[in-house]
Parts: sequence; structure tokens; C-alpha cells
Amino acid sequence: MKPSSLSSSYSSRLLEIMVISGENLLDNRKQSVKKNAFVNVKAEFSTCNIQTTKMDKEGGCFPTWNEKLIVDMPMHARHLTMEVQCKTSSGIKTIGITKIPTSDFIGGFFPEDYLHFLSYRLRDEKGEKNGIINFSLRVKNAPPLSSQSAGCAAAYSQQWKAPAAGTGSTYGVVTGIPVYPGSLPNSITDVMVN
Repeated sequence: MKPSSLSSSYSSRLLEIMVISGENLLDNRKQSVKKNAFVNVKAEFSTCNIQTTKMDKEGGCFPTWNEKLIVDMPMHARHLTMEVQCKTSSGIKTIGITKIPTSDFIGGFFPEDYLHFLSYRLRDEKGEKNGIINFSLRVKNAPPLSSQSAGCAAAYSQQWKAPAAGTGSTYGVVTGIPVYPGSLPNSITDVMVN
């Protein structure tokens, strides 16, 4: 869907994302990440707006960032990408990637400015499970309901498919689990997804 087909006076939304933590991050699916993990966040169709957390130098395979990032997401974007990377002696290495469909945090019955708490499965370059990322997300300037058209609704209701990775494999569809205040589990691993 082209941006010109949307009949909203807004061309993008601001997302306030608190990148909280990671769980069970492995290097080469064999050994735990030792240190220097960080996260890149980018909206689909936003080529120059990549936001990055600071490195967690001590958290190992359970890094904690607790860092707020502001991401400009085009109205026609269908997903948000989070990529966990690690700085090693041989360079920057991708640990895992997840793509969050915009329909998981825009539209539906959530009020404007709702704070979502989400956990997503990360996949490595071969599409294998490799940890979890935990974050919160709030849409800061959602357009008024009257300006949303059937074109916008159609953009968010399409089936999402993961793109092919650089190696020709796919990451697969990943589903998040919202965690609502008052219903938090003992551990975020209690709500892990497959």
C-alpha cells in the first residue's frame, strides 16, 4: 500500500518504546552471550530512522537496557523490527531479530496513548529460536478516529509474513503476548511464546 493511498492528515506516528531486557540470548546457539548486547529498533519503510540502545556490558545472556527510544513510524508501516546484536572481538554479531506487526499495538479496543507491555521471541539468522526481548510501547500521536479510513484499516488487517533473511531462510511469524497491569506473572519466562 502506498502512503498516498492513506487518507489521513498524518504521515507518521511517534512510538515511545522502552527497551527493557532480553532473556536467554545465545551466541551461535551454543554458548551464552557474555556482554556488550544492544538493540536496534526500526519501523518498516523508515530507511534512516534506526534507534539504538546503549550496550549492556554486564548482563550477559540476560541483558537489561531500560532505555527509552522514540521511533518515527510511517502510517503505512506494517511492522516494527527489533534486532539484538552483540559486539565481540571479531565485530558486531546479530543474536536475534523479531518483527512486531503494527496490528499488535495500533487499533482494536485500546485507547489512544495506551501503554503496551510485550515480549517477543527472537530468531537467529537460520530462523531458530534465540531468546526473548521484553519492552513497552506507547503510540504518542495516534490520529483521531474520524481521520482513519478503510484504507488504513486494510493496511493493518493484512496477513503479515516475514521477509527472507540474507541467507535465503525465513524468520517465521512471531507473536507477542501483552502483559496487563495486575496480571504480571512471577517471571516473564512464564509467558514465553513458541
